[in-house]
Amino acid sequence: MTLRGAQPPQGKTSAKNYNTAKQKLKDGKPLVGATVFSPDPNIYCAMANSGYDFLWIEMQHSPLTFEDVARMIWACRGATAMPFVRVPDATESDIQKATDIGALGIIVPTVDTVEKAQAAVKWSKYPPEGRRSQGNGQYGALYGADYRQTANDNMVVVIMIETPIGVENAEKIASVPGIDVIFAASTDLGNFSGHKQGEKEYEAMVTRIHDVTLEHGIRLGGPQAWKDRPERPGFTFFQAPGEPQIIKLGAQVNLVPNAAQAGGQKGVAATEDAEPR
Repeated sequence: MTLRGAQPPQGKTSAKNYNTAKQKLKDGKPLVGATVFSPDPNIYCAMANSGYDFLWIEMQHSPLTFEDVARMIWACRGATAMPFVRVPDATESDIQKATDIGALGIIVPTVDTVEKAQAAVKWSKYPPEGRRSQGNGQYGALYGADYRQTANDNMVVVIMIETPIGVENAEKIASVPGIDVIFAASTDLGNFSGHKQGEKEYEAMVTRIHDVTLEHGIRLGGPQAWKDRPERPGFTFFQAPGEPQIIKLGAQVNLVPNAAQAGGQKGVAATEDAEPR
């Protein structure tokens, strides 16, 4: 199975790859990204260097501003987790700002129609694949002077199907060129349909998204809890929890006897600031 949205246009040689998450998508490997709500660059950097493939920077359901996110991405430039932004909507303004500050993945919520899926691709990509405007931004300092020539090959477009209307239009949505991932949104599928996970109506919606996405050669996304579900294989793009849950889990591990000494010498305190941010 090929990843249709990640292939370079016919006749074009593949550009340099600085988006390691996109390369993993091409290779069919699973990706996990933690969710970021906080504007604190230190928290962002700690998460970005903790082993995640990407960070899901949450701008739909948080007060984060583009200035906040620009500062976070710049503070942790070179981190192993790639910066992905869930924008509020598939508008030129939202996507243009997110890409200009250095997002290498654009996540678009509540995609019900072909037109919204097309807008997600159009504003994420430079011509001839899209209609992204070329202007100023910190992307050049992050990814190189040839960013304009390399950006399209490194951008990941993720669209979320979250409603029964989106499920009904899944076939048409998946036919839009340039989509890399279709994400089955667990919470809002229930919110908009009135059905819970496990109910046949709910599971039928997820199954339709699953089947249509994979039939079109697009990678399939969902919550981390759906990783390795034997009854519905094929998910490779996962959203992990946000900072509060991760900090809580980390504290629980830290408080287990001897857990704080893992990887170090027993009985010897770690030097302050020894861990990379």
